Amino acid sequence: MKVILKSLRLRGKNIRLQVFLSRAGIASRRAAEGIIAQGRVSVNGSIITSQGSKVEEGDTILLDGKPLQLENCYHYLVLNKPPGYICSSSDPQGRPLALDLLPKTKERLYSVGRLDFLSCGLIFFTNDGNFANSLGHPKLELEKEYVVEASGPIPDSTIEAFNNGITVEDVFYKAKSAIRTGRKSLRIVLIEGKNREIRRVFSHFHLHPTLLRRVRIGPVLLFDLPEGTSRSLTKNEIEKLRGKNGNSD
Repeated sequence: MKVILKSLRLRGKNIRLQVFLSRAGIASRRAAEGIIAQGRVSVNGSIITSQGSKVEEGDTILLDGKPLQLENCYHYLVLNKPPGYICSSSDPQGRPLALDLLPKTKERLYSVGRLDFLSCGLIFFTNDGNFANSLGHPKLELEKEYVVEASGPIPDSTIEAFNNGITVEDVFYKAKSAIRTGRKSLRIVLIEGKNREIRRVFSHFHLHPTLLRRVRIGPVLLFDLPEGTSRSLTKNEIEKLRGKNGNSD
C-alpha cells in the first residue's frame, strides 16, 4: 500500500478542536463537528460540545474515552464499492461495511463523502482530514459522474428537468449534465452531490434506478478496478485533486 508521510505538530499554536480531530484521522472537519456536538470528545477531562473550542500541545483529548494523537502517516485510497455495503464506521443493523473491503491499516480511515447502500462505484477513503475537507468544499465544484440504469424507459422530460433544475420536497436539484445513453440509461454529472440526489429525482418521476454506479470523481476514473477492491491514489491524482483540477478536461 502506498502511503504519504507528513510531519504534523501543533507547533505550540491553538487550533480548533474539529481541526485537531480531522488531523488525527477521525473524520472530515464537517463530520468532526457532529462528533463534538454529540458530546463524544473530552479535553483535559471536560466534555466539549461547542464548535469554537480550541486545543493546544499538551492537552489530553479523548474520543469515546480513548486518547487521540495527530497522524504522521496518511493514506489515500479509492475503492470500487459494491452495492450492499454501507459507508460508515459501524452499522446498528449489522450491514456489511465498505471499510472492511480495504487493506488493514494502523490508522483509522473514513470515507470522503458517501455512496448509499444500494449504489456502487468510486469512493475515496483517507485519514487526512484536510484533504477530505477540501474535496467537500462547495467552491471546489468537484465533478462526480454516474452511470444510471432505470427499471423502465426514461422520458425526455425527466432529462430536461434534471438539466434545467427541479425542486423536489423543497430541495433544488440540478445536474451539470444528464445525457441519454439508452432508452433506460443516462450518464449524469453532478457537482453539489446532495444526499441521494439522483434517486430522489428519479423517484419524483416514478422511476427506479436498477443500477447507480459512480465512475469518476474529478480527475480520478474507475477504469477496470474490480468491484470490491481498492488501490492507492497516485501522486499525480492527489496533486490534481489538491490543485482543484476537479474536472475531466
